[in-house]
Amino acid sequence: MTERTRPLGRPRSEDARLAVLRAVDDMLVEEGYAAMTMKGIAERAGVGRQTVYRWWSSKAEILLEASAADAARELTVRSGADAESEVTAFLVALTTFLTRSDAGLAYRALLGEAQHDRKVAELLSGTDVLGDAARAVIGSARAHGALAAEPDTDALVAELVGPLVYRILAEGRTAERTELQRMAARFLAR
Repeated sequence: MTERTRPLGRPRSEDARLAVLRAVDDMLVEEGYAAMTMKGIAERAGVGRQTVYRWWSSKAEILLEASAADAARELTVRSGADAESEVTAFLVALTTFLTRSDAGLAYRALLGEAQHDRKVAELLSGTDVLGDAARAVIGSARAHGALAAEPDTDALVAELVGPLVYRILAEGRTAERTELQRMAARFLAR
């Protein structure tokens, strides 16, 4: 019996994958989430529909993959001298991500879709770009001694991310750096 050294099926072409991810980004900005179709994505990317369906089962999966790597990069903050500066830097990055970034636009579209599509909600819960970035900041704040080692990190994530996400998505407004500094101080003083 021989041992398999590569997966079954055709290998995934990196050029085709990148073309699909670029296509979905462009289409989101130009047309919006609702207007995108798997057929349209394939046509825009210059690949066959079967290629797209072989790798992704929905446009939400493609959009999440397209935005997740950018989100991780855009939401990562460098270690600072103190926890408050790191938390503030994260809140600034989160504001920029949700209001100016194409990856943030994709994430916002997916959040909206998740409100009435259970599969998209499950997809987002499996790849928690905001939560993962917030957990890193919370871990650093704990290392600085600014937060107790509470067992419920998810509650802390909600307390850190929730107010700003609500302000931007529900109220349609943002915050200046001084206000973000106050939010960081309040979070750490909890």
